[in-house]
Amino acid sequence: LRTHQWCFILFNVLLFHVLLFGADLLEKYFLRSLPLSYTDAKTLEIRERARKLNLDPLKANLSYTVSSAAVCSNQEIFLLIVVCSSPENRTRRNVIRQTWGNVTDTRGYAVLTLFALGKAASVTTQLEINEESQKHRDIIEGSFIDSPETQTQKMVMSVEWTVTFCPQARYILKTDEDMFVGIPSLAGYLLSLTQLEDIYIGRVIHQGMPDRDPQSPCFVPNYQYSEEFYPDYCDGSAFVMSQDVARKVFVAAQEVPLSVPPDIFVGICAKKAGITPMHSSRFSGEKHISYNRCCYKFIFTSSNMKDVELFKDWKETSDGEDCSL
Repeated sequence: LRTHQWCFILFNVLLFHVLLFGADLLEKYFLRSLPLSYTDAKTLEIRERARKLNLDPLKANLSYTVSSAAVCSNQEIFLLIVVCSSPENRTRRNVIRQTWGNVTDTRGYAVLTLFALGKAASVTTQLEINEESQKHRDIIEGSFIDSPETQTQKMVMSVEWTVTFCPQARYILKTDEDMFVGIPSLAGYLLSLTQLEDIYIGRVIHQGMPDRDPQSPCFVPNYQYSEEFYPDYCDGSAFVMSQDVARKVFVAAQEVPLSVPPDIFVGICAKKAGITPMHSSRFSGEKHISYNRCCYKFIFTSSNMKDVELFKDWKETSDGEDCSL
């Protein structure tokens, strides 16, 4: 090749790395919102109530028809993964159990994956869930019927269960059942954090607008949320909270209407508790990222994964072979 062709190739290689790593540095140091100042009396009250939260009444007032309360026991859990699942999707849960949900340890730190469901509308399906729960001991099921209208209720249940039965979990990843999760890369990122509290990380949505269409299933009436925009929040397909954030969200949740979508619900609770969401583009949000082995070793999540893709991608990214720059 001629000199100018070599220069062109070198320029493109350098440009690729600048875009890859430069974007990560840019969002880490320049795009992150400034933390809120805790001068608001209500914010201070929520944070103090969360710090002094009494778990005994929560354990006594158990609102779960199926609950693997013993799975956390007293072990130290670095990452608790709560997968929001539909009662009918037993096959998908089994696929997750055989792929990324099968990870119980990363870098010497414990990982636990559980599934959050509402009650099944079908008696037959409910009996199957009872059997599945007894076999795998990894299902949390609420006392409400699982439906599009009760997804926020499922989110509240997941947070309540976490602070009640798994208070020693350092981080909680909430994710959906159609996701690929790169646990080693996510764990490495969390271990690199120097901030110990108020961790609320995901793909941040700015200036989301309430759905004011009465015919829409996501309709939010003005009297329940009157602001023009929602506060910044992390896309609900996957986001991470530290344990203290889960407690603060649980306390703040008592004053937030259940009519808003679950991810926005958490964002509103976080704002009330003085927590600013942190953005990472390594969460895909609702987008599916085209498969590349080294890319999937770097990202945290990818959406809309089919069962056959999950098996293939998990096998290839778990082969232990490193990726060069």
